Amino acid sequence: MYRFVKNTTIVGVAAALAFGAPIAQACNLGPEEHGQGIVKPVEPGPEHTSGEAEIVMHSGQFTEVTEIAAVELEEIDGVSVTTADVYAHKDHAYLGTHRGARSNEGVRVFDMSDPHNPEEVAVFANDIPGTWQEKVIVKSVDTPHFTGDLAVVSLQKYNQDETEQSGTAIYDVTNPERPMQLGYYELPVDVLTGTHELYLTTQEDRAILLLANIYADYYTEGDYHDFTVVDVSDPANPEHLYNWDPRELVSADDFDGMNYTDEDGAERTAFAHSVITDKKGEYAYISYWDLGTIIMDIRNPDQPEVVGHTTFERDVQGAAHSAALAHDDTILIETREVFEPDPDDPEFERGWGYTRIYDISDKSNPELISDIRSDNSVEQIKEGERERGTYTVHDPKVEGDKLYLSHYSDGIRLVDISNPHKPREVASYVPSAANVWGVFIYGDYILGSDMGSGLKVLDVNWGTAPGGPPTYTTPRDRMTTSLTGIQPMIFSALTFSR
Repeated sequence: MYRFVKNTTIVGVAAALAFGAPIAQACNLGPEEHGQGIVKPVEPGPEHTSGEAEIVMHSGQFTEVTEIAAVELEEIDGVSVTTADVYAHKDHAYLGTHRGARSNEGVRVFDMSDPHNPEEVAVFANDIPGTWQEKVIVKSVDTPHFTGDLAVVSLQKYNQDETEQSGTAIYDVTNPERPMQLGYYELPVDVLTGTHELYLTTQEDRAILLLANIYADYYTEGDYHDFTVVDVSDPANPEHLYNWDPRELVSADDFDGMNYTDEDGAERTAFAHSVITDKKGEYAYISYWDLGTIIMDIRNPDQPEVVGHTTFERDVQGAAHSAALAHDDTILIETREVFEPDPDDPEFERGWGYTRIYDISDKSNPELISDIRSDNSVEQIKEGERERGTYTVHDPKVEGDKLYLSHYSDGIRLVDISNPHKPREVASYVPSAANVWGVFIYGDYILGSDMGSGLKVLDVNWGTAPGGPPTYTTPRDRMTTSLTGIQPMIFSALTFSR
């Protein structure tokens, strides 16, 4: 069924430019564009006539989704804010900000003790001119040097010729309303971008920081690579441990630190975009664009070892953007952020980016078992067929058998992955002029970050179709399925009268 809930309407890109409203930017600009400070707006979806969010529950499902809060980020000194990723820890949410207004808007902290009424209570990392802070991770750590809640914040440059600082800023957020900077991990000055995304994990009494320093290898001509491991057990004195050279996997003679031609003759790009780990901090999953998701054993963080990686067929653009794990780490969710639905290469499939699911029971040999495509990924193939908006998938989050996907103009999609060979969408949430960047699981609630309109809080009551969810067979027990036998799961929004 459809349900419409009250939501603040935002204006489109053209009007935003004219009136100073938040401007959303693509995160795959390329090194030349980054180096010159060129921006690439991400077009939001169409505005709903009612100005309210559209919520769809699919036939045969009892899942209920309700928007209980929608809060814009506060303007500081009259400067508009473009929302980036969202994270939550204990009773606070942390929202990064993007470069929309070419200003340093920092990380915004929200008190979530009443999820119906989030309150912005603090801002930090907004005192580093020339940078933006789109990614923040918060974890409780206990090391010989620090015990409390640690926040790591990505720093990227928007004034490449004027800004020296880029890398990671480290904060004590044990009291989230009074963040205190503890340290800073600095990248080489030749890296004109900075740390794009990052992750914080723990190994016994150590705190380990993993960095995706987008285009670093290209900018430094191979002197410093994109993926870095840092020990932040002493947050005031980060210790560099490891820097991975992608030439371990890329053998092409024309590889320049980012661009190369693969064995099938396709022009590819390889750069570290993001990284996560499993809960134990034993394996890292590095989203390395056309090189796939790199699975790395980091149990010895001083000497990590590549175990395996996903690959792409000749007709798939690649673009491994983010990852999540499911089913006791035997299932890998890989989102592909394809901003160019009309590729120049005639052999590439057309359309927006979608999600792929792999069996990684054998980490050395990931096996593609299914994919998930929105209607817009399937139907908007020709340029003239497309509606206004950007419909590629962005980020995944998993809790048990539940997968949540942020999908820009396709909002947030809720997918049942109890059988990862046959995933099924159960509901979706699309705000007016949707431009949903991030999604995060916060207890019984789902948090979303819309680049134009801020923090969204959803109350989700999961149900099942009659007869219960499909039976899940572990990958170790199931029969092997060939790639040619894979059937994509397609989001099918049912039409009901209001």
